[in-house]
Amino acid sequence: MSTPSTCERPSAERAAAGRRTRTATQAQALPSGPAASRQIIVSNRLPYRVDVDESGEVSMTRSAGGLATALGPLHERSGNLWIGWAEDAGERDAAVAVRMDAALAERACMPIHLEEDDAALYYEGFSNSTLWPLFHGFPQNTHFDQKAWEAYVRVNERFCDAVVAVARPGDVVWVQDYHLMLLPSLVRAAVPEAQVGFFLHIPFPDYETFRMLPWRAELVHGVLGADLIGFHAYDYVRHFLSSCRRIAGLENRTGTLTVEGRLVQADAFPLGIDYERFRHAALEPAAQVARSEFADGAGHGGCKIMLSVERLDYSKGVPERLRAYRAFLSRHPEWRGRVVLVLVTVPSRENVASYQALKAEIDELVGQVNGEFATLSWTPIDYYYRSLAFESLVALYAASDVMLVTPLRDGMNLVCKEYLACHDGGGGVLVLSEMAGAAYELQEALTVNPFDQEGLIRAIERALTMPEDEQRRRNAPMQQRLARYTSQKWSCEFLDALADVKSRQEAQRARLLGPSTAQRLLDAFAAARRRAILLDYDGTLMPFCDDPAQVRPDRALLDLLCRLGSCEDNAVVVVSGRDKDTLEKWLGDVPVGLVAEHGAWLCDPSRGAWRLQEPLPDGWKDGVRTVLTDFVDRTPGSFLEEKDCSLVWHYRACSPEVAERRVIEIKGMLSDSLADRGLALMDGNKVVEVKPRGANKGRAAHRWFADPSYDFLLAAGDDRTDEDVFETAPEGAWTVHVGDGPTAARFALKSPYEMRELLEALARRSA
Repeated sequence: MSTPSTCERPSAERAAAGRRTRTATQAQALPSGPAASRQIIVSNRLPYRVDVDESGEVSMTRSAGGLATALGPLHERSGNLWIGWAEDAGERDAAVAVRMDAALAERACMPIHLEEDDAALYYEGFSNSTLWPLFHGFPQNTHFDQKAWEAYVRVNERFCDAVVAVARPGDVVWVQDYHLMLLPSLVRAAVPEAQVGFFLHIPFPDYETFRMLPWRAELVHGVLGADLIGFHAYDYVRHFLSSCRRIAGLENRTGTLTVEGRLVQADAFPLGIDYERFRHAALEPAAQVARSEFADGAGHGGCKIMLSVERLDYSKGVPERLRAYRAFLSRHPEWRGRVVLVLVTVPSRENVASYQALKAEIDELVGQVNGEFATLSWTPIDYYYRSLAFESLVALYAASDVMLVTPLRDGMNLVCKEYLACHDGGGGVLVLSEMAGAAYELQEALTVNPFDQEGLIRAIERALTMPEDEQRRRNAPMQQRLARYTSQKWSCEFLDALADVKSRQEAQRARLLGPSTAQRLLDAFAAARRRAILLDYDGTLMPFCDDPAQVRPDRALLDLLCRLGSCEDNAVVVVSGRDKDTLEKWLGDVPVGLVAEHGAWLCDPSRGAWRLQEPLPDGWKDGVRTVLTDFVDRTPGSFLEEKDCSLVWHYRACSPEVAERRVIEIKGMLSDSLADRGLALMDGNKVVEVKPRGANKGRAAHRWFADPSYDFLLAAGDDRTDEDVFETAPEGAWTVHVGDGPTAARFALKSPYEMRELLEALARRSA
């Protein structure tokens, strides 16, 4: 991916030189792993918190975050490595920083140090003031700052330097989350054969939201550097693929894309939890005692306990939750004194203005509810603004009758899964937002629209009155799924899927026309007495364009075809679906044969008159034209092309979703009526063409394939119409498919650029 010209490249390059020196030093301090492949986890932060006391002693605490917990077992395997930002190290003196780096290296962690300004702009700026709000559907909270973007680019480059400094052949580089969306393509550019995975732990927005981002193309191409791209839910996969199609022009087949000839897979992998850890912790005697003390404690005795545990963030819907609870108490006075909402809000990004305002709003709402409804013996909201130790959190989960998890938008949300694990085999009601990624898995929960206050009030009432046998019946299938699909299984499934993608890439590469096979082709060409070279035009010799009229041959292509066609031993033929007038105008001065409209018209290199291969009636056109014209009117961006022997509906410039629906409609409307009239409907590359059944490229190519004087045959094409040529080619012919997808051709090339390189080599052999 190209870096914007607005970045100060010279200073960035000087900084990179210093970074490489530092990362090389850090790499030397890391324990050397086995020679076999290993996993390199790359995330914004390392999985350890580093503290330094007054004497300068360094202590390490494992992070309790979901990512650190999920990937901890993978990281702890011998030889694996974790690369991340050492957030506090830059504030220490040099000696302390060295000790901190050494302590992290002992735990197979490679710290990255960032300049203070870059760190602020990258993390609080672009990552959390641009990507986080926009991806969660809060464009009103999104800031578009060019300087923050430039810092984001620089920091991603810094991470790339660190990865390249330690990567070995066979390593798997697994990049985590929205902070590092450029990193996959940067690593791919530096280490083309690397195995790279990327996982996004927040939602990927729909295209209409994502398109607001000025740097949308850079981010899409950045992520596409990975071999496997993972999301928590399939809706996020669908949104990403839509953006790939609209921004990068990449189509997909069941989530598989081809990026510059490389297969890339996008799929959903819902993140799990360490289920047994939570289940066993909830059964520990200490947790049971804490649970009883909490349930019977001051203000809780005899009350149903509803629990809300969230990090402070506007995406979590805490104010909406409090307003619904307030409305519930107003509408249901019988529950006053009988229910307590335990609200735990974990501090987050406290120096960001929008988060400070959110904290003030929550404080005010808690005060209003307690001021309006509290009595001497009962307080409706028990409010905690702090992080909780694991044991305290488990006790809270186990003691709570109802869990409210109602974010306005959430990539996954593990809190609801942890709650269910702590109630394994027992009751407890989960009220879950349908806007959380976890809702796709936990369908037995009481799902709510967090924007629907009335619906949330009804869900609270139902949760508080639900019989225990129904609670157990609902929880059991969710608990069973969570016990099976743990965080460890999540990481294993992702890595297995990444290995499968690499295997598919290898299988695809085996079919590619590599150097040794290309040499055999050139040798066969040089040894032949007469050669026939049959070439498609669009997508084979020239790349596609939204406007087909603009794909006229460039000077280099005309020169190449002239050199090939001028050799008396070569018969070069362009076999195209284009009309004869266009081919004549573009290639009429080149010594090559021309086949137009998929074989309907033929013109020899001697430039005799165009000949119709066989009489083809056109009385059928009026009825079909009326149908296709109606679809042009209904589909902005499409147009109808009329050739001598066919009608073509073009939709390359259309909205992909609308075009897909229209293609289905056209096929449904025309298919049955065409067969009886000797017509065929062909679904090509962004076109639907209706033509006489007898006109196809395979029949046209037979003229050269059946001529025994040709002892070298080469046929190249890119789409469904060229498959007719490949299927009819003699066994010894060199058939080449340009692009991706299934084909009957023996070999493949990635692009028209590579096809022209091959033809250039043939032209040199012809000289």
